[in-house]
Amino acid sequence: MVILDKRIQFPPVNTADEDGLIAIGGDLSTGRLLLAYRSGIFPWYNQEEPIAWWSPDPRCVLLPTNLKISKSMQTVLNNGRFRFTSNRAFSAVIQNCKQLNTQKHNGTWINNDIIDAYTTLHTLGHAHSAEAWQDGELVGGLYGIRIGNVFFGESMFSKVSNASKFAFIHYVQQLQKEGVVLIDCQQATAHLQSLGATLMQRSDFIKTLDEYC
Repeated sequence: MVILDKRIQFPPVNTADEDGLIAIGGDLSTGRLLLAYRSGIFPWYNQEEPIAWWSPDPRCVLLPTNLKISKSMQTVLNNGRFRFTSNRAFSAVIQNCKQLNTQKHNGTWINNDIIDAYTTLHTLGHAHSAEAWQDGELVGGLYGIRIGNVFFGESMFSKVSNASKFAFIHYVQQLQKEGVVLIDCQQATAHLQSLGATLMQRSDFIKTLDEYC
Protein backbone atom coordinates (compact mmCIF):
# COMPACT_ATOMS: atom_id res chain seq x y z
CA MET A 1 0.00 0.00 0.00
CA VAL A 2 1.30 3.45 -0.97
CA ILE A 3 1.47 6.40 1.41
CA LEU A 4 0.73 9.57 -0.53
CA ASP A 5 2.68 12.80 -0.21
CA LYS A 6 2.00 16.30 -1.52
CA ARG A 7 2.34 15.25 -5.15
CA ILE A 8 -1.04 14.82 -6.83
CA GLN A 9 -0.71 11.27 -8.12
CA PHE A 10 -1.92 7.74 -7.41
CA PRO A 11 -0.44 4.30 -7.98
CA PRO A 12 -1.99 2.05 -10.66
CA VAL A 13 -5.36 0.68 -9.55
CA ASN A 14 -4.20 -2.91 -10.08
CA THR A 15 -1.91 -2.46 -7.08
CA ALA A 16 -4.92 -2.22 -4.72
CA ASP A 17 -5.27 -4.97 -2.12
CA GLU A 18 -8.08 -7.53 -2.21
CA ASP A 19 -10.44 -5.13 -0.42
CA GLY A 20 -9.70 -2.36 -2.91
CA LEU A 21 -7.48 -0.21 -0.68
CA ILE A 22 -4.87 1.45 -2.87
CA ALA A 23 -3.31 4.27 -0.82
CA ILE A 24 -3.56 6.37 2.32
CA GLY A 25 -2.71 9.96 3.07
CA GLY A 26 -2.64 12.97 0.77
CA ASP A 27 -5.41 15.54 0.93
CA LEU A 28 -8.88 16.36 -0.38
CA SER A 29 -7.81 19.11 -2.76
CA THR A 30 -9.88 19.62 -5.88
CA GLY A 31 -7.07 18.46 -8.15
CA ARG A 32 -6.47 15.25 -6.20
CA LEU A 33 -10.17 14.39 -5.96
CA LEU A 34 -10.78 14.89 -9.68
CA LEU A 35 -7.72 12.81 -10.54
CA ALA A 36 -8.94 10.10 -8.16
CA TYR A 37 -12.36 9.83 -9.78
CA ARG A 38 -10.92 9.88 -13.29
CA SER A 39 -8.64 7.04 -12.20
CA GLY A 40 -11.41 4.91 -10.69
CA ILE A 41 -10.51 5.78 -7.09
CA PHE A 42 -12.55 7.35 -4.29
CA PRO A 43 -11.88 8.39 -0.66
CA TRP A 44 -13.56 6.66 2.27
CA TYR A 45 -12.29 6.84 5.83
CA ASN A 46 -13.24 7.55 9.44
CA GLN A 47 -12.81 10.97 11.03
CA GLU A 48 -9.82 10.06 13.22
CA GLU A 49 -7.95 8.14 10.50
CA PRO A 50 -5.75 9.17 7.57
CA ILE A 51 -7.56 9.55 4.25
CA ALA A 52 -7.95 6.13 2.65
CA TRP A 53 -8.33 5.71 -1.13
CA TRP A 54 -10.19 2.77 -2.68
CA SER A 55 -10.65 1.09 -6.04
CA PRO A 56 -12.65 -2.12 -5.49
CA ASP A 57 -12.83 -4.94 -8.01
CA PRO A 58 -15.47 -5.61 -9.20
CA ARG A 59 -17.20 -2.23 -9.22
CA CYS A 60 -20.93 -1.64 -8.77
CA VAL A 61 -22.25 0.43 -11.67
CA LEU A 62 -25.52 1.35 -13.33
CA LEU A 63 -25.93 1.84 -17.04
CA PRO A 64 -28.76 4.39 -17.38
CA THR A 65 -30.32 2.24 -20.10
CA ASN A 66 -30.62 -0.59 -17.54
CA LEU A 67 -32.55 1.44 -14.95
CA LYS A 68 -35.32 -0.67 -13.43
CA ILE A 69 -38.55 0.96 -12.25
CA SER A 70 -40.97 -1.27 -10.37
CA LYS A 71 -44.71 -0.88 -10.77
CA SER A 72 -44.97 0.51 -7.25
CA MET A 73 -42.26 3.09 -7.96
CA GLN A 74 -43.90 4.03 -11.24
CA THR A 75 -47.01 4.85 -9.23
CA VAL A 76 -44.92 7.02 -6.90
CA LEU A 77 -43.37 8.80 -9.88
CA ASN A 78 -46.80 9.54 -11.32
CA ASN A 79 -48.89 10.42 -8.28
CA GLY A 80 -47.38 13.85 -7.58
CA ARG A 81 -46.37 12.99 -4.03
CA PHE A 82 -42.82 14.32 -4.55
CA ARG A 83 -41.26 17.10 -6.59
CA PHE A 84 -37.85 16.64 -8.21
CA THR A 85 -35.05 19.22 -8.58
CA SER A 86 -31.32 19.10 -9.23
CA ASN A 87 -28.59 21.34 -7.81
CA ARG A 88 -31.08 23.36 -5.78
CA ALA A 89 -29.96 22.29 -2.30
CA PHE A 90 -26.49 20.73 -2.44
CA SER A 91 -25.45 21.81 1.05
CA ALA A 92 -28.68 20.54 2.58
CA VAL A 93 -28.35 17.21 0.75
CA ILE A 94 -24.81 16.50 1.93
CA GLN A 95 -25.67 17.59 5.49
CA ASN A 96 -28.68 15.24 5.52
CA CYS A 97 -26.52 12.40 4.18
CA LYS A 98 -24.11 13.03 7.06
CA GLN A 99 -26.84 13.24 9.69
CA LEU A 100 -28.79 10.16 8.65
CA ASN A 101 -25.66 8.05 8.18
CA THR A 102 -24.50 9.09 11.64
CA GLN A 103 -27.84 8.07 13.15
CA LYS A 104 -27.89 4.76 11.30
CA HIS A 105 -24.27 3.70 11.77
CA ASN A 106 -23.26 5.68 14.87
CA GLY A 107 -20.69 7.46 12.72
CA THR A 108 -20.09 8.50 9.14
CA TRP A 109 -17.29 9.10 6.66
CA ILE A 110 -18.97 12.40 5.71
CA ASN A 111 -16.96 14.60 8.07
CA ASN A 112 -16.46 18.35 7.91
CA ASP A 113 -13.40 18.02 5.66
CA ILE A 114 -15.44 15.94 3.18
CA ILE A 115 -18.27 18.49 3.27
CA ASP A 116 -15.87 21.38 2.65
CA ALA A 117 -14.10 19.58 -0.20
CA TYR A 118 -17.26 18.51 -2.02
CA THR A 119 -18.92 21.87 -1.50
CA THR A 120 -15.93 23.42 -3.25
CA LEU A 121 -16.34 20.88 -6.05
CA HIS A 122 -20.00 21.87 -6.29
CA THR A 123 -19.12 25.56 -6.49
CA LEU A 124 -16.72 24.73 -9.34
CA GLY A 125 -19.39 22.74 -11.18
CA HIS A 126 -18.04 19.23 -10.54
CA ALA A 127 -20.29 18.01 -7.71
CA HIS A 128 -24.05 17.79 -8.15
CA SER A 129 -27.15 16.99 -6.14
CA ALA A 130 -30.62 15.69 -6.83
CA GLU A 131 -33.51 16.43 -4.50
CA ALA A 132 -36.95 15.11 -3.63
CA TRP A 133 -39.37 17.56 -2.00
CA GLN A 134 -42.67 16.98 -0.22
CA ASP A 135 -44.86 19.92 0.77
CA GLY A 136 -41.89 22.24 0.43
CA GLU A 137 -39.60 20.13 2.64
CA LEU A 138 -36.46 18.34 1.45
CA VAL A 139 -37.17 14.66 2.17
CA GLY A 140 -34.65 12.80 0.02
CA GLY A 141 -31.71 13.22 -2.27
CA LEU A 142 -28.24 12.23 -3.40
CA TYR A 143 -24.96 13.82 -4.42
CA GLY A 144 -21.94 12.88 -6.47
CA ILE A 145 -19.33 13.96 -9.00
CA ARG A 146 -19.75 14.27 -12.75
CA ILE A 147 -16.77 14.14 -15.08
CA GLY A 148 -17.54 14.07 -18.77
CA ASN A 149 -20.26 11.51 -19.38
CA VAL A 150 -19.75 9.57 -16.15
CA PHE A 151 -21.48 10.28 -12.84
CA PHE A 152 -19.87 9.03 -9.63
CA GLY A 153 -22.50 8.62 -6.93
CA GLU A 154 -21.39 9.28 -3.36
CA SER A 155 -24.31 9.08 -0.93
CA MET A 156 -28.07 9.39 -0.67
CA PHE A 157 -30.61 9.92 2.09
CA SER A 158 -34.31 9.51 2.63
CA LYS A 159 -36.52 10.90 5.39
CA VAL A 160 -39.69 9.27 4.07
CA SER A 161 -40.28 6.06 2.17
CA ASN A 162 -39.27 6.09 -1.51
CA ALA A 163 -37.96 9.67 -1.48
CA SER A 164 -34.36 8.76 -2.33
CA LYS A 165 -35.52 6.30 -5.00
CA PHE A 166 -37.69 9.02 -6.51
CA ALA A 167 -34.75 11.43 -6.69
CA PHE A 168 -32.41 8.74 -7.98
CA ILE A 169 -34.71 7.57 -10.77
CA HIS A 170 -35.45 11.09 -11.93
CA TYR A 171 -31.77 11.99 -11.87
CA VAL A 172 -30.71 8.89 -13.80
CA GLN A 173 -33.27 9.75 -16.45
CA GLN A 174 -31.98 13.33 -16.57
CA LEU A 175 -28.37 12.18 -16.83
CA GLN A 176 -29.25 9.80 -19.64
CA LYS A 177 -30.81 12.68 -21.61
CA GLU A 178 -27.60 14.65 -21.04
CA GLY A 179 -25.46 11.86 -22.49
CA VAL A 180 -24.17 10.14 -19.34
CA VAL A 181 -23.38 6.50 -20.14
CA LEU A 182 -22.26 5.17 -16.75
CA ILE A 183 -23.13 5.78 -13.10
CA ASP A 184 -20.60 4.58 -10.54
CA CYS A 185 -22.28 3.16 -7.45
CA GLN A 186 -18.99 2.05 -5.82
CA GLN A 187 -20.24 -0.84 -3.64
CA ALA A 188 -23.16 -3.14 -4.39
CA THR A 189 -26.27 -3.01 -2.20
CA ALA A 190 -29.63 -4.72 -2.58
CA HIS A 191 -31.22 -1.27 -2.92
CA LEU A 192 -29.02 -0.33 -5.89
CA GLN A 193 -29.32 -3.75 -7.51
CA SER A 194 -33.10 -3.50 -7.35
CA LEU A 195 -32.76 -0.37 -9.49
CA GLY A 196 -30.65 -2.14 -12.10
CA ALA A 197 -27.09 -1.80 -10.81
CA THR A 198 -24.68 -4.60 -11.74
CA LEU A 199 -21.03 -5.51 -11.17
CA MET A 200 -18.30 -4.55 -13.66
CA GLN A 201 -14.72 -5.75 -13.63
CA ARG A 202 -12.36 -2.97 -12.64
CA SER A 203 -10.40 -3.24 -15.89
CA ASP A 204 -13.57 -2.64 -17.90
CA PHE A 205 -14.58 0.18 -15.55
CA ILE A 206 -11.25 1.93 -16.10
CA LYS A 207 -11.55 1.54 -19.89
CA THR A 208 -14.99 3.16 -19.72
CA LEU A 209 -13.60 6.07 -17.69
CA ASP A 210 -10.77 6.54 -20.18
CA GLU A 211 -13.30 6.78 -22.99
CA TYR A 212 -16.06 8.88 -21.40
CA CYS A 213 -14.38 11.09 -18.80
